[in-house]
Amino acid sequence: MQTGENHEALRRIFDLLRFGSVLVLLVHFYCACYETFNTYHLTAAIVDKIIFNLSNNMTFLQGINKPKLAALLLLAVSLLGIKGKKDEKLTLKPILYYIIIGLLLYFISSLFLQLNIKQTTLTQLYISVTVTGYLSILAGGSRLSRLLYLTLNKDIFNDLNETFPQEERLLTNEYSINLPAQYSLKGKIKKSWINIINPFRALLVMGTPGSGKSYFVIRHVITQHIKKGFSFFIYDFKFPDLSRIAYNHLLEQHTNYTVPPKMYFINFDDLSRTHRCNVLYPDSLLDITDATESSRTIMLALNREWIKKGGDFFVESPINFTTAIFWYLKKYKQGKYCTLPHAIELAQVEYDKLFPVLSLETEIEVLINPFVSAYIHKAMEQLEGQIASAKIGLARLSSPSLYYVLSGNDFTLDVNNPSHPKIVCVGNNPSKQQIYGAVLSLYIERMLKLVNRKGQLKSSLVFDEFPTVFVNNIDTLIATARGNKVATTLGIQDFSQLRKDYGKEQADVIMNVAGNIISGQVIGDTAKQLSERIGKIMQDRESVSINSNDTSVSHSTQLEVAIPPAKIANLSSGEFVGAVADDPQAKIKLKAFHAAIINDHEALAEEEKNYKELPVIRTITQEEVMDNYYRIKKDVKEMIETEMEKIHSHPDLKKHLMDQKKTGNPKSMISR
Repeated sequence: MQTGENHEALRRIFDLLRFGSVLVLLVHFYCACYETFNTYHLTAAIVDKIIFNLSNNMTFLQGINKPKLAALLLLAVSLLGIKGKKDEKLTLKPILYYIIIGLLLYFISSLFLQLNIKQTTLTQLYISVTVTGYLSILAGGSRLSRLLYLTLNKDIFNDLNETFPQEERLLTNEYSINLPAQYSLKGKIKKSWINIINPFRALLVMGTPGSGKSYFVIRHVITQHIKKGFSFFIYDFKFPDLSRIAYNHLLEQHTNYTVPPKMYFINFDDLSRTHRCNVLYPDSLLDITDATESSRTIMLALNREWIKKGGDFFVESPINFTTAIFWYLKKYKQGKYCTLPHAIELAQVEYDKLFPVLSLETEIEVLINPFVSAYIHKAMEQLEGQIASAKIGLARLSSPSLYYVLSGNDFTLDVNNPSHPKIVCVGNNPSKQQIYGAVLSLYIERMLKLVNRKGQLKSSLVFDEFPTVFVNNIDTLIATARGNKVATTLGIQDFSQLRKDYGKEQADVIMNVAGNIISGQVIGDTAKQLSERIGKIMQDRESVSINSNDTSVSHSTQLEVAIPPAKIANLSSGEFVGAVADDPQAKIKLKAFHAAIINDHEALAEEEKNYKELPVIRTITQEEVMDNYYRIKKDVKEMIETEMEKIHSHPDLKKHLMDQKKTGNPKSMISR
């Protein structure tokens, strides 16, 4: 760069200083070894007069060490002006060897003057050792200017640059989730806090298996919200991992509730440790639209590929068929048989009995009209195409254990009812997730209808391995339930998993509407989205240009991503990145984080040792389970027989039915 300085003049000044250093050293040799110079006739009167006058008048030329220090000082100043060609292969260690050895020789040589040897020999030894030390210092000092110091060679993964300040304050309120953590800032480890002060804007927890989603994040959501008096609904994919945590913490923290909640479990594997709950409880089906939503949920959960075919004829037909069955059971004898097991059995009844019975309910006439039309016109292939997928899907749920759990009424799903708060844990089984997941999806759908209402208690909904269940319109819940104090926590492994099970459009919406996000190790598109969401920071940059004449180093700053996708893809277990949402009452400037969450592993292990097992709800035998199974089948059979007798006992109804078959008019199969 052009600085306006005269570089040639500066070079001459530094050369003069170096010459002065050598001159001072020569004067010192002449004075200290005068006898030897005189012996070899290397003295002159005029030189003696000048040098000794200077020596007497200038303090720095007196003695042995003062002139040597003065010469060394002048040499050091002259070396500051050296501008050698940078050498990237040159290292600091050999330079220090040159300088240290030179200093030792330069000053130790003064001790030689105390030796009792021949004067000429002493002079030769002293001058040679001192000059060797001087030249060694000169060699080391001149190489210092050629040393190329590059920070980028020491930080090959750019870890120092890709650090940024994070929130170190603990921000709490009556709803917050606070996770202690530590992060690195320019190589220094600092304590921080991940403050989720507004959990009602939803929390998305992501990470590959083993990244620590449950251990480092979800367990703290459960324990801290129980401590703060939340009602709960927990979808426990690997039952009873999360349920045990919730149960034992409720035993300790139940005094924090105004009305202590009761805890309920849904578990299809161990019937002695499960409550019974009718997922189609008739009082929760307020109108036929509720039956439609329940039908859509169970059908899409059983046939996940239908999610991407919304509006298709052969998708909507089974949904309408199931809706008709649900609503018929709701209206029949005030919902006496309104359970999912009864619906499953009713769907398997022969068409010539099923359609006349369903046609007795005018509210579902419009739903069954296409099926009746196909039946009357003997379009059996079309009819099977419309209904068979519903019948086959529901038939997969025909199980004595499922029937037992789904046909009872131990509790209702209004978990945040102010007078009867609940903590409900529903358990899946990884080896049976397709069957159990469909039923649990229906539980979740009915629960959300009851929870997302005004005037209820604050509640927390936790879904571990969320893609293993189907929750219709979960994005709407996140968007609208905030005002009703419903906090939603979704645990997923990867965005691609969510996209596979929910479809691209809905997966994108779920990812984008979640206000808080905590992610462990993820790869691919998920890592890219996270990197873009966290944003960019100013980072230092160095560039080196080496040619035959010179080597130059330039420094600059550039706006780069704070956490690249590759770094997110290589996070360790317990290390998380993400961003939190703030609140109007508590603004957070530093929302993004890249930190390791701190768990007291020994304390948690000791705590788990003292956990109590889930309680035994009742003693149940296989005989009782099978009796319940056969009773439901008998109920449906009797219901069909009773209704068919009613049809045949009314001549008008029977005549009209026969007329409809003959004329093929599907307007109304039965006239009431």
